[in-house]
Amino acid sequence: MTLPQMLEATARKFPGRTALIYFGNRITYGQLLDHTSRCAAGLQACGVKKGDRVALMMPNCPQFVIAYFGALRAGAIVTATTPIYTAREVGHQWADAGAELAIVEDRLLGVVDAARAHLPRLKTVVVTGTTHYDAKSFAKLCQRLRAKGKAGKRPSGVSMAEGPISWEELLSIDSAPRRVSLHPADIACLQYTGGTTGVSKGAVLTHANLVINAHQTRQWLSSGRAGADTMVGALPFFHIYAMTCVIISAVMAGGTVIILPRFELDVAMNAIRKYRPTVFHGVPTMYVAFNALTKVKPGDFKSFRVCMSGGAPLPVEVQEKFERLTGARLVEGYGLTEASPVTHVNPPDGVSKAGSIGLLIPGTEAKIMDLETGRREMPDGEIGEIVIRGPQVMKGYWNKRKETAKVLRNGWLYTGDIARRDADGYFSIVDRKKDMIIAGGFNIYPREVEEVLFEHPKVKEAVVIGVPDEYRGETVKAFIVAEEGAALTSKEIMAFCRERLAAYKVPTEIEFRDSLPKSSVGKYLRRELRNLSAGAPAASVDKKSPEEQPQPALPR
Repeated sequence: MTLPQMLEATARKFPGRTALIYFGNRITYGQLLDHTSRCAAGLQACGVKKGDRVALMMPNCPQFVIAYFGALRAGAIVTATTPIYTAREVGHQWADAGAELAIVEDRLLGVVDAARAHLPRLKTVVVTGTTHYDAKSFAKLCQRLRAKGKAGKRPSGVSMAEGPISWEELLSIDSAPRRVSLHPADIACLQYTGGTTGVSKGAVLTHANLVINAHQTRQWLSSGRAGADTMVGALPFFHIYAMTCVIISAVMAGGTVIILPRFELDVAMNAIRKYRPTVFHGVPTMYVAFNALTKVKPGDFKSFRVCMSGGAPLPVEVQEKFERLTGARLVEGYGLTEASPVTHVNPPDGVSKAGSIGLLIPGTEAKIMDLETGRREMPDGEIGEIVIRGPQVMKGYWNKRKETAKVLRNGWLYTGDIARRDADGYFSIVDRKKDMIIAGGFNIYPREVEEVLFEHPKVKEAVVIGVPDEYRGETVKAFIVAEEGAALTSKEIMAFCRERLAAYKVPTEIEFRDSLPKSSVGKYLRRELRNLSAGAPAASVDKKSPEEQPQPALPR
């Protein structure tokens, strides 16, 4: 089925059940469907038609869920953007996607305005936000919309064709949205990822990809248990992990999502104690934060049936400490944007092998192929590139045939990740995509940071690598050769980067060198720089203190 059909089916079955909890305000499935329909009607009144791209840029909030399903109900293709992107980054993603309408939090309107010069297709901007649209005002909006009845008239003085317009104006149309012919094979979302080359690409995910992967994950984690779960929605909704495993999975089963705008330990603990969730999806840094708790009551985590970790490798010591502290089951999984994203998970009941990504989820195939040709399957215990086939694998990259052909070969997705499989069928990742840095669950591609560094007039050469970090897993380190005679400091470089990059991409370590190692054809030797960083004394290194480092956890 399609995602709107899935929501409609759940709302018909459980109209009075709580779908979302947001700072104490409960939104039922009946209300969620009503607001989603109103959103779809409003978008259609703005001119949105089937296949148009609608961009979303806001922190976790009910509006994100409503806008996501509303855009799909209107026939649009959604592209979600992190709210901590700069105008430069927003302009690149939305221009590549061809976004014609954007729904953004009001505090981010300045970023969008700065990017609009590079977005000739963007016609309309809808603004919403926590600054004027908190839980109380959301409840009042519900009451006002219900009081309007079914007149089917647009409020006077509201222009739906020009922006910016308010969220309330968007939802004020009281007529049903026009029916759009949607099929499971239609594109639902353009989910942007960087890939090994660092070139930003939109993974084309269909309704079927997302619905099936949510079903696969839910069936695996439920272990055959009937009933709906209550989940903590602390992962950023713009990320494919939260989109599939939290939002879609919950809606599919009639579950409840406790929405947190971002992960803050005290707020998360208050929500856990008050609402007694059964499932928690997080990244390793969240579990590191839980492990640092000094006051844990015996019943604090008793409601958890299973906790899931993804987005970055889960250290064994973090997993074991969390399970000792809480008594909860913590399992690690694996996936990638191109696979909607989940392909492997350790079983929540049964053998969970620490340090592994677990077993294949139902309906998914994987092989380990040789690194030289990618054509010879490797036996158990041998390393190679992990390749995947299944109904959750993307159609390809948006408008990028060559890049698509590199990773989709004869129906198999070549992940670029190096792994091995043991005799029991458990997979372990040995190495990641060659250059990608994963800091606190966020993917950072060196080329993107390097391009910004090269824009600095005093920088002659620059190479970026990932180096170990106790909290983030990895952090960004830049090696820089300054122009001859130029006086350059790490403080100047970091300030320059902050203006052009999201905070989690800004280098936290800068090493100035007289030269950088290169191959015979002039390519920078990143592996040699990693070795130098790990063991050799640096010529000149500037590091930020821990309290100055940009926090990678989740956006405000």
